[in-house]
Amino acid sequence: MPDPGPDFSLPTASEDARSLLAAVTASSNDAIVGKDLKGTVIFWNEAAERLFGFSAAEMIGTSIRRIVPLARAAEEDSILERIQAGEQLPHFETERQTKDGRLIPVSVTISPIRDAAGRIVGASKIARDLSEAHRIASALQQREAMLRSILDTVPDGLIVIDRRGIIRSFSPAAERMFGFAATEVIGRNIAMLMPPSHAASHDAYIDRYIATGERRIIGIGRVVAGLRKDGTTFPMELHIGEAVIPGMQLFTGFVRDITNREDRERRLTDLQAELIHVSRLSELGQMVSALAHEVDQPLTAIANYAQGVRRLLTADVPPALHEAIEKMATQAARAHAIVQSLRGLVRKEAATAQTENLSTVIAEASAMALIGAGRSIDLDLRIATDAAWACIDKVQIQQVLLNLTRNAAEAMEGSPRQRLTIATARQHHRVEISVTDTGPGLPESVRQRLFQPFVTTKTGGLGVGLSICRAIVQGHGGELTVESPPEGGTAFRFTVPIAAEPQGVISA
Repeated sequence: MPDPGPDFSLPTASEDARSLLAAVTASSNDAIVGKDLKGTVIFWNEAAERLFGFSAAEMIGTSIRRIVPLARAAEEDSILERIQAGEQLPHFETERQTKDGRLIPVSVTISPIRDAAGRIVGASKIARDLSEAHRIASALQQREAMLRSILDTVPDGLIVIDRRGIIRSFSPAAERMFGFAATEVIGRNIAMLMPPSHAASHDAYIDRYIATGERRIIGIGRVVAGLRKDGTTFPMELHIGEAVIPGMQLFTGFVRDITNREDRERRLTDLQAELIHVSRLSELGQMVSALAHEVDQPLTAIANYAQGVRRLLTADVPPALHEAIEKMATQAARAHAIVQSLRGLVRKEAATAQTENLSTVIAEASAMALIGAGRSIDLDLRIATDAAWACIDKVQIQQVLLNLTRNAAEAMEGSPRQRLTIATARQHHRVEISVTDTGPGLPESVRQRLFQPFVTTKTGGLGVGLSICRAIVQGHGGELTVESPPEGGTAFRFTVPIAAEPQGVISA
């Protein structure tokens, strides 16, 4: 009689136990497979059918190697050897092949099967599909890699702290900003990155928020001071957010070093103050020159009349009258001398010209002119590559641009389309700079007298601004003109000497 082979029945189990075991294996979501020591399949549940694509009829009685990839043939030999040695393999991760040829990652737990005498006669395997787990893990890795890439390149630093103020994360940008490596700050209190005046009260802010829920900082950007590793402080813009995850409350802080921005704003403010000062002095000088010219003529006439009256006086005229005429002539001469002195005091000196980048000159002047405009103006700067450098007195030309730009902004107030265009163009050996607005334009009667002192279209204006601008442009050998473009608005144009781009300078 042939050997029936190992008996995989449960001789001591009741029929109820057998039924229960069959129900468990049938309803399991994990593939359950039984094989003998030669690798022949002797059990194959429904979950195994779904996972590998083979039916029980196709697999029972055939080799388990049918689902083992060729590259892992040696792995199956090793598994059988270890099972025969009585070893159990829990949660062993590997790959198996489906009926349609796909490779799927699986986690298998393999245990020996023993007969009633305790002999190892086969192996049971529980296999779980890891495809979804691997997909999720891969997606998480991709997201983490993308987030890390963003944090490595974004100029803003990211700092994450817990509710006790302990630093949990410190991005590369934060490392560059504060001078600390992440390993030096993670696990320490955030107060180490603050000046002492701020550090002492920081934990109290967090405690108050946790106790009351009142948001005073979270979700609101503000400017604070940061403390670098070398002990220096710097201004930074701070935005704080809150992240609540199971079992943990975290606070995220995005920080931006605004040292350069404050330097630029301070420089613009200083330059604006300087230009306003120069403008006021120039306006005063222009007004004094105009007044001196108007006053000097009647003073000369008074002195001449006094001389004529003195010659007409006879000897019998009372001495007091002689004395009064002499005093009148003396005071007229004195007034004439004072006027001449004032005219000499305000007389313009020759401009100090240097090679300047018009892109920078125009950008700074327009930025200052539009500060406080109170509305959105579409600014279009067009700097021609062959008209980007000029030999000018930068402060004086910026004074001209400041005046023209402010006039243009005021002229467009109330206009439906507010577009301000400042452009440069080459004209032989000179650069033409134009300032064009989309305002209502100028009446012909005003345009003809616009550059005369004390002529203005503004209520309360002195009417000397454009007169000063023309004098500055003329001092640069150019001419300031105004025209009304066909499309409407007003265009001011003036020319300055062109200059070659300095050697070694890379244009923006």
